Amino acid sequence: MITVTSTAAKKIRANLEKRGTGIGIRVGVRTTGCSGLAYVLEYVDESWLGSVAFPQDHFGVLIDQKDLPYLEGLEIDYVRQGLNEGFEFTNPQERDRCGCGESFRV
Repeated sequence: MITVTSTAAKKIRANLEKRGTGIGIRVGVRTTGCSGLAYVLEYVDESWLGSVAFPQDHFGVLIDQKDLPYLEGLEIDYVRQGLNEGFEFTNPQERDRCGCGESFRV
């Protein structure tokens, strides 16, 4: 199960509206950084073979089946801290994060 906070959902819906198209977001992982994995979030216009959809309010969160074991239980939030803002991921699968916070290990 993937959870999206109300703040993140509001931001995602606003961005989809601004784009004028799209069915939701793709969340995944890629190999990078000093700890091994980093989160990927991008807006998508259609699902693909091998994707798993988690319906939200007026959009979907799509995850590739191969990434699902790394993301099970993920919570997506949108936070503002001073002049910085962005999506924040809370993942019960994480065992360690690098010092800069850009990558993680499961």
